[in-house]
Amino acid sequence: MGLKQNVTGGHKSNPMSIFIVLGLCCFFYLLGAWQRSGFGKGDSIPMEITKKTECNIISNLDFDSHHNDVVIVESSKPKTKRFKPCDVKYTDYTPCQEQERAMMFPRENMIYRERHCPPNEEKIRCLIPALKGYTTPFPWPKSRDYVHYANVPYKSLTIEKAAQHWVEFKGNVFKFPGGGTMFPQGADAYIDELASVIPIANGSMRTALDTGCGVASWGAYLLKRNVLAMSFAPRDNHEAQVQFALERGVPAVIGVLGTIHLPYPARAFDMAQCSRCLIPWTSNDGLYLMEVDRVLRPGGYWILSGPPINWKTYYKTWKRTKEDLQAEQRRIEELAKQLCWEKKYEKGDIAIWRKKVNDKSCSRKKASICESQDADDVWYKKMRACITPFPQVASQKEVAGGELKKFPARLFAVPPRIAKGFVPGITEELYHKDNAKWKKRVNAYKKINKLIGSTRYHNIMDMNAGLGGFAAALESPKAWVMNVVPTIAKNSLGVIYERGLIGIYHDWCEGFSTYPRTYDLLHANALFSLYKDKCNLEDILLEMDRILRPEGVVILRDEVDVLTNVKLIAQGMRWDTRLLDHENGPLVPEKVLIAVKQYWVSSGDSNKTAIHR
Repeated sequence: MGLKQNVTGGHKSNPMSIFIVLGLCCFFYLLGAWQRSGFGKGDSIPMEITKKTECNIISNLDFDSHHNDVVIVESSKPKTKRFKPCDVKYTDYTPCQEQERAMMFPRENMIYRERHCPPNEEKIRCLIPALKGYTTPFPWPKSRDYVHYANVPYKSLTIEKAAQHWVEFKGNVFKFPGGGTMFPQGADAYIDELASVIPIANGSMRTALDTGCGVASWGAYLLKRNVLAMSFAPRDNHEAQVQFALERGVPAVIGVLGTIHLPYPARAFDMAQCSRCLIPWTSNDGLYLMEVDRVLRPGGYWILSGPPINWKTYYKTWKRTKEDLQAEQRRIEELAKQLCWEKKYEKGDIAIWRKKVNDKSCSRKKASICESQDADDVWYKKMRACITPFPQVASQKEVAGGELKKFPARLFAVPPRIAKGFVPGITEELYHKDNAKWKKRVNAYKKINKLIGSTRYHNIMDMNAGLGGFAAALESPKAWVMNVVPTIAKNSLGVIYERGLIGIYHDWCEGFSTYPRTYDLLHANALFSLYKDKCNLEDILLEMDRILRPEGVVILRDEVDVLTNVKLIAQGMRWDTRLLDHENGPLVPEKVLIAVKQYWVSSGDSNKTAIHR
């Protein structure tokens, strides 16, 4: 009754007041809509909040900061699952290149050395232990020359390759003198000879491919010349060769030229080399040379040192006849002409060819040209004995696919693939915006952990690399980034190589082609959203743990609900985690999860593990 009296007995509303209130409501509604349409300054709100709450620069691995943890509402979901350590026999486990599984496949054409991943029901879901005594690798560049024995405790190469100076055992460390089978005077002297023909010093050569790399001394010594070499070799041809390479701080993966394409885009590498890599280049109608040609950019160089080059000197040592070796070299010369390669140099043990910049001056005879329209569609695809066609050009001087600027200018120049519209949905404007975005994000990471950008994190991986903006913003002689383009994401790996960066295709539902404990820092942007409902996120996190070094760092960006689930799993993997706001403030639904893998090692007992903090 009282309420009724107040309503009916109060003052009558003034029509002018109602009109004014309605007008103000309409005005503020329209103002808000205008601001949020993209033409106003609505985005400045979270940025202003961020400015008022700056993060501290952290000097240790605890990642304390002035950010508050994101409040997570308690739910009825299961508590954190605790993952147990694997048996000590798995300390060097490589899921898709395990010896036992490999022996189930044919040996011809190296099929058994290709990727053969376990089915879902056979995956191991435990934490790969480090061996007792594991030590943080030496900082770069000392790591190029020295590796802790406890981290890779295998001495066979010190005996098998003693005369060739691959590696020497000194007390509790391995020393890498920079020697190689075909460069007895050392990698530096070998590269100097190459540089007398190939313009290595002026920035024209930035990306390289080393087939059958051994311990990757060629790639190790190219790093100081600002050249990134992607090195690969099969597992177990020589024990731990790729593991040694990565422990030294050199880009490398387990891989082989067999029957499937290499996991790189067309026109990726500025030069490629085989230094006694034992690949049968003339077999299968020249299939392997054709694959090198696919990934070699127009104007790029191919180096062959070893059989059959200089066969007149070595035919007795190689235990082959003069006629056999002479025929092999003649066949290589014929294949090179078919590929439009011009021989530039042959002296002693080294021969160098250069791929022509287009096919206008090629004189091919009965060449089989590939009919496929997408030379980048290579994941688990069988190689065929056909030549990848050059992109079309208008004149004899034009570089097929587009001319690249010299490094470092090419790092931020618009890549030809984008300029020519070869990447659907990516314009020059979007490319520049992406670069600006990642510069800002990397600066925010460095505020959270000031060790980013130092030699502490030398081997870095971007698990969902996009256009390579993260790696470009980080670019430094102190580190290199393996840019991974998931096979289910937009194919941007060619753009990454045109920027002078390196990377690889991969499906994160499977194991990566590397040994355990080979990366210092893993970065992933929207990776878990990408793989949602594609495979078990737990398996991706366990794979990350496998390839991450003890006390290594993980940086994940994703939607808050996704990272909440990821954090729950990660806490059961002996990771210290912290969920932080986006650099633009707490109103942005995307968050950043920082994690540090705890230091723990095997006790030597398959049923126990020792933990050290």
